[in-house]
Amino acid sequence: MRLDWDAAYLDGRTAARRPASVHITRTGIDIALRESATRFFWPFREIRQTQGAYAGEQVRLERGGDLAEVLLVGDIGFLSAARAASPEAAHLHEPGRRRFRVGLTFGALLAAVALAVGIYYVAIPAFAGVAAARVPVAWEEKLGAAIVDHFAPPSRRCEDPARQARIDAIVAQLTASVQPRPYTFRITIVNSGIVNAVAAPGGHIIVFRGLLERTDSAEELAGVLAHEVQHVLHRHVTRAIFQQASTGVLMAALVGDVSGVVAYGLQGARTLGDLQMNRAAESEADRDGMRLLQEAGIDTEGMITFFDKLSKYEREHGGDSLTRYLRSHPTTAERIATLRGLAAAAPRPERRLLGEDDWNNVKSLCGELPEDSRSPQR
Repeated sequence: MRLDWDAAYLDGRTAARRPASVHITRTGIDIALRESATRFFWPFREIRQTQGAYAGEQVRLERGGDLAEVLLVGDIGFLSAARAASPEAAHLHEPGRRRFRVGLTFGALLAAVALAVGIYYVAIPAFAGVAAARVPVAWEEKLGAAIVDHFAPPSRRCEDPARQARIDAIVAQLTASVQPRPYTFRITIVNSGIVNAVAAPGGHIIVFRGLLERTDSAEELAGVLAHEVQHVLHRHVTRAIFQQASTGVLMAALVGDVSGVVAYGLQGARTLGDLQMNRAAESEADRDGMRLLQEAGIDTEGMITFFDKLSKYEREHGGDSLTRYLRSHPTTAERIATLRGLAAAAPRPERRLLGEDDWNNVKSLCGELPEDSRSPQR
């Protein structure tokens, strides 16, 4: 068994390394500095190992208090020799366990990755679903109002009481059959050329003038609103915000903290700006939105033709940045076919919501498009 080893010694007071020879005994190690005749003895009971348990590390032994002496040994075989020579060296690391430690570390890393993936894809959505189901309506209304204030500050809103009343009447007819009716639906028209509509928590729906002006009938807008109303009623938006937002939002929601809601309005608005509903939520809003139109006696063809029109526009213009609606509400041929199948289940109403001239008047609610709204915005 090898008992003599090369090492480097540090006295703890300076950074100088001194070459040394080390001899293992039954009770400790003899250290001889090669540059002088100095020799000293370290008992195993006073030695602590601070480095050398992992691959790539040299062995580092220390002795003493704050200004400890240090012994550095490059060959990890030194540890095995010391343990074999003396039972008092049993506290030193066994090199044979390095492989076990590497495997344990790798396994812990895999477990951590699996846990993170599980939290992201399972725990957070589940927690968000619980929060969305239990959050008070008053909390949703406050959050929705804060989001509307971000998307549509008063200076960017289109306000014409007579024309707005026509749009509100469409919403009232749409939601007349909803029981129970937990929300008061509020439609805000934003003076921006973006073709988009956004459902916010608490009954708030934001419609950008770009979308309003592309409708050819009140029934087309009713189809969009029916879809967005169902996102609100099913709390799809609230759940999505909770899923992507911070834990602070989730905890505030679960305890019903209304006072702190406004602080999360901007975060919720940013989430909605990039939000894409999952396929199940879109299908649910399609199906129940169609049912809402049928129960309200509104021609469902408007919903289908408007989505089809946007889909064709997207194909022809190669993803025009102004057409934001299709990015958050993907309108595929399959979905349109499904909507047609649902529409066929009920007869079409004989009366229209508004005549063509009346609707052209309503959709001009915003007047001239302001210069700062002609370019794409979120």
